[in-house]
Amino acid sequence: MLTSPGNAKGFPLKIEAEKVEQVETDFNAEFVARMVAKLEWKALLTAMRDIGVDTQLPIEVPDKYEEDEQFLKALHHVLLEVEVMEGQLVCPETGRKFPVKEGIPSMI
Repeated sequence: MLTSPGNAKGFPLKIEAEKVEQVETDFNAEFVARMVAKLEWKALLTAMRDIGVDTQLPIEVPDKYEEDEQFLKALHHVLLEVEVMEGQLVCPETGRKFPVKEGIPSMI
């Protein structure tokens, strides 16, 4: 998750998406399972809600998620197949907006 540069409370950035694309990628359950510990779960769910993506993800990470293929496939979709192509990232502390153009955020 991205943080606003130079701000103590600049996390998580709010996503204001103007264009979202979904691309199909190969599913790798082991890779997705390793990503779970690195995620800020509530921030991920909020981000997906903000851009209008139905995640089919639970409110909390399930026990034994490594063995839950349906969960891992839903998480794979959110992490690897949903791309914000155009929009803004907004700092929750300052309201500063960082543009996203062609899928690349500009934090300058």
